Amino acid sequence: MIEQRYPPLSKMFWESSQRSTRVFQLLLVIVGITVPNLVAIYLFTAANSCRSQSQDSSLSHRGYLNGAQRWPNQLNETQEDLRKTQKELIKVRQELEASLQVIQGIAANLLLSTSQHQGSEVSASNTWPPQLSSLAKELQEFVAVRKLPLGYNPSLNADIIVGAMGFGCFNPNLKPDIAKYMHYRVGADCPDDESLAQKLLLHGCEPLPRRRCFARMPSDPEEPLELPTSLWESPSDDSILWTAYSCKSFDCLNARAKKKVFADCLDCFDLQGRERRRWVMPESNVDFSIADVLAFKQGTLRIGLDIGGGTGSFAARMWEHNVTIVTSTLNLGGPFNNFIGHRGIVPLFLTISQRFPFFDNTLDIVHSMHVLSNWIPTESLEFTFYDIDRILRPGGLLWIDRFFCKSPQLNSTYAPMIERLGYKKLRWETAAKLDRGPQLQEYYLSALLEKPLKRGAVL
Repeated sequence: MIEQRYPPLSKMFWESSQRSTRVFQLLLVIVGITVPNLVAIYLFTAANSCRSQSQDSSLSHRGYLNGAQRWPNQLNETQEDLRKTQKELIKVRQELEASLQVIQGIAANLLLSTSQHQGSEVSASNTWPPQLSSLAKELQEFVAVRKLPLGYNPSLNADIIVGAMGFGCFNPNLKPDIAKYMHYRVGADCPDDESLAQKLLLHGCEPLPRRRCFARMPSDPEEPLELPTSLWESPSDDSILWTAYSCKSFDCLNARAKKKVFADCLDCFDLQGRERRRWVMPESNVDFSIADVLAFKQGTLRIGLDIGGGTGSFAARMWEHNVTIVTSTLNLGGPFNNFIGHRGIVPLFLTISQRFPFFDNTLDIVHSMHVLSNWIPTESLEFTFYDIDRILRPGGLLWIDRFFCKSPQLNSTYAPMIERLGYKKLRWETAAKLDRGPQLQEYYLSALLEKPLKRGAVL
């Protein structure tokens, strides 16, 4: 059994040498394609340089007679030369991109041939590397590399399928937790372990592995209300599974706002209080109304994302303006995702560290209130902003709602970070954040930013 799982060292060294040979062959192909293109660029730029020098020399020999009459013509010729040069550079760039596609195709074929060679020696139950062999059996079953039943699929460019889960799931410190999470009876009810699942997410095990068990349900669930009534009515307590929370009812959650306790979104389960006034009646210069924001685009805002959207009230208000918003949130101290779903809004259970599950250039608007702030490490925040840019379509809007930080940080760190995106500032407002006292020098920033329709060519 051990010999089947782990090949002899001689075989491992042989396979390693074969992979090294393939990499060397790939490098030769890359050099063979890239170098001629670089030489072409060099010759092209050198020729232009010589032509420019020749023109300058000719001008100096002619002297300066009638110079005032010749300057406009020379300026027009220079502009025409620049236009031609730009077109030729664009053509060269296109040729390089085509060459890159060829290289990627060759690399894919090499990798495919490698996987097919290895696949012929791997049993259908998969061969595990030593570092994974001690994982729970169900986890091994989920991440096993399996051959496609119909063989190689040209659309997928693969003949295997692999269960995906987050890199953090392999953190040695999380090993007991992930083992506990994946310990269940197949086909039975899943353990009641929502808190454990969220803990794993927050420690980088995202996405979580799939399980072959049935998620726990509330004991006496009810059908949700119809839209639009459901947008501003809380679901019944019986529709929620409360075991993961200290509060066991919505009355308990709403009572927190009257106590001196720290909790995320203290009053946002109260749909008849301040939550109902948000984005309708601005209370300060850093509060924008939805109507004012929509006026900038006149009907072209249709779909979007609200990052860390609490109980989904932003999405509810946008629904009233025929804009569909997906809301990402966690269940920190309350059933946020279930609550959002009962309101008739789409919830996404994911952390701020997760790559947004949308394709490039697809969303009309991205909004975030409070979540994008200085509690996130600077580098992580910058990754987040660039991922927001990825999913926003050209001309889309980024609505930063009450971003908070220290006053010196705003000018030295966060404003430059946001400005590097190159967005047009439709609105940019700041105000002092005084809820914890003026001595902390905390400030809010609210901004409405428009992604450019196009960016300059990057050579």
